[in-house]
Amino acid sequence: MAKLWQKNYTLDSMMEHFTVRNDYIYDQELVLSDLVGSSAHAKGLGRIGILSPAELASLLEGLEEIALLRKAGNFPISLSDEDCHTAIEGYLTEKLGEAGKKIHTGRSRNDQVQTALRIYMREAVLKLSSAALGFARSLIGLASANVDVPMPGRTHMQIAMPSSVALWALSFAEETEEEVSMLLDLYRVLDQSPLGSAASYGVTLPLDREYTSSLMGFAHVQNNVLYANNSRGKFEAFFLDHAEYLALTVSKLAQDLMIFTLPEFGYFSLPRELCTGSSIMPQKKNPDGLELARSRTSLISSCSMRVKSIIKALPSGYNRDFQDTKEPLIEGFRSAEELLLIMKEMISRLEVHPDRLIAACTSELYATDRVMEKVLAGGNFRDSYKDIGLNLDKVQGEDPVASIRKRTSVGTAGNLCIDKDAEWLERLEAEVEGRMDRLSSVYSSLVPGVVEVIP
Repeated sequence: MAKLWQKNYTLDSMMEHFTVRNDYIYDQELVLSDLVGSSAHAKGLGRIGILSPAELASLLEGLEEIALLRKAGNFPISLSDEDCHTAIEGYLTEKLGEAGKKIHTGRSRNDQVQTALRIYMREAVLKLSSAALGFARSLIGLASANVDVPMPGRTHMQIAMPSSVALWALSFAEETEEEVSMLLDLYRVLDQSPLGSAASYGVTLPLDREYTSSLMGFAHVQNNVLYANNSRGKFEAFFLDHAEYLALTVSKLAQDLMIFTLPEFGYFSLPRELCTGSSIMPQKKNPDGLELARSRTSLISSCSMRVKSIIKALPSGYNRDFQDTKEPLIEGFRSAEELLLIMKEMISRLEVHPDRLIAACTSELYATDRVMEKVLAGGNFRDSYKDIGLNLDKVQGEDPVASIRKRTSVGTAGNLCIDKDAEWLERLEAEVEGRMDRLSSVYSSLVPGVVEVIP
């Protein structure tokens, strides 16, 4: 098909590649999202008489055909198409003639892309939340199985105070649950439709934006048409920032595991199926997955920064710079999702070695406990601290299991409140599942070929 902006000249091939770059490849991810938006737009055009009932029916049938082709991997997008939006309109025009030529009425490629991206990002939030909650569930499972397994707590990487495997694991579980809560709050920001804003200023047709918004399952319309455009890039950055927070949590956990699985520590063993080998040293079992977890975190962080760097000095209204926010959005989302899925497997199959953990609880670990004993016996903290500090060689060790059980404040090793973490997890899982079910229903009613959440 000719380009949507076709003029009476042929674009230079070098400029064509420069302006399209990898868009036509990444746009495979957006085909189903665009079909949902295009179906809603077509119904909106039918509502105001731009499309006849017969034209609307044929367009909806054509959109469903594309959905089935895409899901079968048979809907190619070429460099000459530029993107999925042109490819979709080209298919409809070739198959339906005049009706295909009408579907873009009242719509700019700007709000068409915006709508597809907004649909994509809503589902990306839910998919990423689901992966993160699976990771959190594996951590809660690890904690539940090791409630009374002691572990040296560390500060500055040095022996500090008695802790436990459960306390360590739950710290990451709670952090992840908090981040999912924030991600679901972002869902409410993303849940507004930009369709009908056109090229930032609307059109003179009486488009019913509320109607098309409700068809796509959005909570409401993004009211100001210029703001709808100006939010492009910023909403992507919001999402990638949240993906980065999740990745940072994983990166810290990965670093801990690399240390605690060293032979010199031996607290845990990694599942061998998730380790690689050396091309020269036959004995090696390398934690490449954990090392790549750190580097993928940097990749995800860079995706967020790329988007913000692109939009930081743009004037209001549409600018072609926005095109280059699409690749980091998709790359950042997919990298974060994969990272969480692989770390879930890593934690689920992690082997714990209680004997090594108990042996690591040396006498110096109890120095602070001895200070607290003096305080409970009537001494003041500062003098008690000084006395123990000057006589560390006299600090007595104790049963590490009994030690962690003595910690009874909420959230400590002896009072972890795992049930609260599990209940929080279940509430978040129910919210994600409920939203996924609702969107699947909405989308399948618009394009029957789209029967599940999109990304």
